[in-house]
Amino acid sequence: MRILRLCHVFFIASFLCFSVKATDLVRYVESGDSKQSYFVDLLKLALEASRDNYGDYSLVGVEVAMSQGRSSIMLGLNEVIDLTWRMSSKEIEDKLQAVYFPILKGLMGYRIFIIRAGEQIHFNKNISVNKLKTIALGQGHNWPDTDILRANDFNVASGYDEHLLTMLLRKRFDYFPRALHEPWSEIKGYPDLIIEKNIMLKYYAPMYFYVNKTNNRLQQRLSYGLGKILNSGEFDQFFINHPITANIIEKSKVIKRVVFELENPLLSDKTKELLSDKRLWIDLSTVK
Repeated sequence: MRILRLCHVFFIASFLCFSVKATDLVRYVESGDSKQSYFVDLLKLALEASRDNYGDYSLVGVEVAMSQGRSSIMLGLNEVIDLTWRMSSKEIEDKLQAVYFPILKGLMGYRIFIIRAGEQIHFNKNISVNKLKTIALGQGHNWPDTDILRANDFNVASGYDEHLLTMLLRKRFDYFPRALHEPWSEIKGYPDLIIEKNIMLKYYAPMYFYVNKTNNRLQQRLSYGLGKILNSGEFDQFFINHPITANIIEKSKVIKRVVFELENPLLSDKTKELLSDKRLWIDLSTVK
């Protein structure tokens, strides 16, 4: 009888252990930024798509103030969070395990500018790229874009993310390049800032989900789920229809802009291998 009870206890313990392991915990920083909804919604889509092979999951937003750089450090230490999303660079990929799928179809590399109201005259369509490079721009001090733009000989003033709009207003620099989907919500509440209408910078800039280097299961699960929704066409429909990215090319009037193409020296060899897969990248040539 005692042996039966022990076997029963062992069975329950084993079942509970299996149940815990069968539910993948996925914690991310809940920042409160409205643009974050795109990444969280895509994460849910990929996790749901992978449920057939990987089972249940628990997606948890951790409400803690944490910059991009800090979140990468915590993820590298395998503390507080299990996943983050950032623009790629060889340095970041050396420290964290990327899920090699450009979750914004390269949209981060299409940059339009926030400028001060009344200063559109300084950014006419006839401006040369060499002239543009002499005008001071602002970027985050730990953003890959800062290194990309400096490598292309732009005059870059760097600062902390939360201070950049104030720095622009105080004339610490004269334009603030942002990805196509970013500036619209960011200038709300800033009547002295506008979106420049003539120019766009373009460079390859994939954004990836990242996990800790030891978290092979989550990396494989997300690769599987993202690949599945790519092949089914569900990812394209998500990108086209999500409130953060819907109609953003038309809204930005991309077809009317002068485009300056730049090199991105931060791309890893693994990322370069993805450039030939046209399904993964936004195609501006389809814009009418």
